[in-house]
Amino acid sequence: MGIADQFEAVDREVELNLSFTIDEVSPIEYAKNCQVPTFITQVHDDALTKPSDVQAIFDAVPASDKKLFWIEGSTRRWDGYNYFSEHPEQLVEWFDKHVS
Repeated sequence: MGIADQFEAVDREVELNLSFTIDEVSPIEYAKNCQVPTFITQVHDDALTKPSDVQAIFDAVPASDKKLFWIEGSTRRWDGYNYFSEHPEQLVEWFDKHVS
């Protein structure tokens, strides 16, 4: 869709709607407060997300029990939303470890 080269335009629209830029609503700064076991998953090449931002969030989480899983082979965010409905094994394993 050509969104990758339109980041500034999207950022401006976000600012017009929220009064904050995308960077100002980033969870990176707040991740340091997450003390619970954390499983982060992200489409690596999602057109609206920078892998370095997701990695920074993960790195900032101080919880000793944390996991980052990259979904490869897609640029579509929806593939991330649907991934575990088609491949539930590792998520079920993670929940079994932490919820049982």
